[in-house]
Amino acid sequence: MSDAHPIRGRRQGFSVGARILAVFVLAVFGGVYAWLQYDAHGPSAEPRTEFTANNPPAGLPTALTVGQHLHWSRCTSPPIARTGYDCAVMKAPLDYRKPRGRTIDVALIRRKATGPNARRIGSLVLNFGGPGVSGVSGLPQRLNQYKPLLDRYDLVSFDPRGVGATIPVRCGKTADDTGFDGADACAEHSGAVLPYISTAHTARDLDLMRYLLGDERLHYFGVSYGTALGAVYAHLHPSNVGRLVLEASVDPTEDLDEEQVSQVKAVQAAFDRFAAHCAARIRHCATGDGPEEAARRMARLAGRLEKKPAPAGGGRTLDADDLAYAVSDHLALGTDGWPTLAKALTALIDHNDGRPLSEGADNIGSADRAAPPRDNSRAALTAITCADSSLRSGFERLAKDAAQVKAASPVFGAAWSTGVYLCYDWPFDGERPTLQVNAEGAAPVLVVGGTGDPTTPYPGARHMARALGDRVGVLLTAEEEGHGTYPQNRCVSETVDQYLRTGRTPAPGTVCRGSMS
Repeated sequence: MSDAHPIRGRRQGFSVGARILAVFVLAVFGGVYAWLQYDAHGPSAEPRTEFTANNPPAGLPTALTVGQHLHWSRCTSPPIARTGYDCAVMKAPLDYRKPRGRTIDVALIRRKATGPNARRIGSLVLNFGGPGVSGVSGLPQRLNQYKPLLDRYDLVSFDPRGVGATIPVRCGKTADDTGFDGADACAEHSGAVLPYISTAHTARDLDLMRYLLGDERLHYFGVSYGTALGAVYAHLHPSNVGRLVLEASVDPTEDLDEEQVSQVKAVQAAFDRFAAHCAARIRHCATGDGPEEAARRMARLAGRLEKKPAPAGGGRTLDADDLAYAVSDHLALGTDGWPTLAKALTALIDHNDGRPLSEGADNIGSADRAAPPRDNSRAALTAITCADSSLRSGFERLAKDAAQVKAASPVFGAAWSTGVYLCYDWPFDGERPTLQVNAEGAAPVLVVGGTGDPTTPYPGARHMARALGDRVGVLLTAEEEGHGTYPQNRCVSETVDQYLRTGRTPAPGTVCRGSMS
């Protein structure tokens, strides 16, 4: 799987959202017993009770199940997680077909629940998207988005296989390089782990994690790519499904090439809506008097940048592909990103200044493609996508697919068209053309889709709810722009929170009004 544009992950969760880390100070008063009554959130009326599960994953050695305990301790990294968070390492088989063979270390992070034991439901495992996004770094960054759930759940996240501290994929020029230098570099530096980092392998890690966290059933909140992981888990372990939220859902019925076409059409449609708004509401709109004029102006701008990229600050430049990627990042913010996008395009078109557009995309979460990456997310995205997808078309077919993607969008098609080549020369086979998500017999799974999502188009949410099976997939529709609607849309937040607290799903056909209503 890939993102809406090539070699970039599906948006990391909601792209925007609260970035403020709530820092809680451990209050210590008196002796050892008094200290035990306090945690990072202040005094507690009762000592914490740890939960215990009685249904370990089948087929694993006892050393990994009943013989393994998560030893939580103060996090040493990232720096913002050193206060108020616990970290642990889980041992898991590298290859679940050989469960007594080599093991790997899966990095976990936890924010403990603040409510009383009697009200605590268990752990809520979070995946913020990608593939390639670190959960260990992501939980402290996104805590405020999920803080209302802390009264009932421990919030837990982790680095999936291939990501961050969990057998990180290396595809750079050297074994220590976190960049992406092609499939040959991946094979050279990470060939021993590449066959074992698929979404299905990580879903099996989730079941072991569930058991070690003490939960009989998995409670889970997956965003964007995280919906693929949650749905595959439901398929593999339907009887262990607890309360699963799949937000900004991917489409399990599309292969990698079909996904590129759907996504480029969705981001073009979002741009057209922005252009119409800009023409109607913003004086001297840089994109002109509507979508058609906007497409012509963007084509001229892309041609200019192709010949001579614009300065973007810090010695960087912004070319035609960077233009497409940066604009799409702003569109992922929904209507909140439109005013900033309009100003940034004015600076670029009128003054050849690429800094506002490029820096704005950096702040949203997109790194400049020419800059050294801060983590291995690009390499992990490619490796996990190609481990999942068995699509290996010949070069002649790929050229036709690329032409189809390019023709699907006058503004974004050229940049997106290279995505069809993502796994062309990958050194290992992928698992299957499309996701396997049927979960007959599972508890109801809440699938949330935004009608104006430019990254994971809304039809994917409808298809996901249907593919999970009758009486399993429950669709909640949000009439919103942008990638992700929780917690931005109040109706979505209330509905999701109620489901996670009580298990009650919304009525079939429920629609939350929003920016597109």
